Amino acid sequence: LARIQTDSVVMMLRELYPDLRFEIVAMSTTGDKILDTALSKIGEKSLFTKELESALERNEVDLVVHSLKDLPTSLPPGFTIGAVCKRENPLDAVVFHPKNCGKTLSLLPEKSVIGTSSLRRAAQLKKKFPHLEFRDIRGNLNTRLKKLDEKEDFSAIILAAAGLKRMGWENRIGQLLSPEDCLYAVGQGALAVEVRAKDQEILNMVSALHDADTVLCCIAERAFMKRLEGGCSVPVAVNTLLKDDQLYLTGAVYSLDGSDSLKETMQTGVSYPHQNEDGPNDDVQHVGITAKNVPGQAQEAAENLGVELASLLLSKGAKHILSVARQLNDA
Repeated sequence: LARIQTDSVVMMLRELYPDLRFEIVAMSTTGDKILDTALSKIGEKSLFTKELESALERNEVDLVVHSLKDLPTSLPPGFTIGAVCKRENPLDAVVFHPKNCGKTLSLLPEKSVIGTSSLRRAAQLKKKFPHLEFRDIRGNLNTRLKKLDEKEDFSAIILAAAGLKRMGWENRIGQLLSPEDCLYAVGQGALAVEVRAKDQEILNMVSALHDADTVLCCIAERAFMKRLEGGCSVPVAVNTLLKDDQLYLTGAVYSLDGSDSLKETMQTGVSYPHQNEDGPNDDVQHVGITAKNVPGQAQEAAENLGVELASLLLSKGAKHILSVARQLNDA
């Protein structure tokens, strides 16, 4: 999947810059290597990014393609997200064991086991489908689908629809989970291109890939997560909608078993003219994203929306829910 995502970004760059030569360097990361432990238990913030950022720092590569949801809300100094590409469907999808073909989660027999490595998915779905059991499943998409198909351990697994679509495996999606069933992860479905913050040439080059609507939605989501100090060890979920210049953000936090939760929605206007922001404001980052071709005031409004929504949840007791979830997860 990482390779397919990188190829798709390089293809867009080649179309924009036919005279440039792009060479792809494949690497593996800590998150790819530790496959017997739940992501939330490894306790390393930059699971899928550290090795790649080291290569970026050493000038061995000039840009790195990530799933935006894998990138921490605070990047190490010297790095920035120079492009956020148009978002693929951000929803979660259920892939069923061949023997459950045609079913939905609500139709599965009592005590059916569902595989997911995400605390966010498990917390929401345990509450919604109390008759099901949820168990960890790790590995890349190929491995997880293989585990599902070849063994009888799981009745179904939950994956991001975007990954399945990019792999050309859309036909495996048995059920798309609506935001009413399961809010998605911050940044889910969007690809990010990380670059050196001071490398103007590369920054200018990749900024042509920015999709303005996706940028604003993801800034709001990342700001919400950052203010909550969330990560993969706590269940934090979102849903964003940009319609008629209004950005709507729904955000929620959950206890590990989903019994305790807080969920709110806020909105803000994001219609601002594009000003030429030359000079020192050139490279203002909003939660790690540098988007010169998206109006700065719109980005600020999106970031404020995320912060305000998180503050509202914190004032209603989100901190307690999250710290209990963290402690239980660590234990």
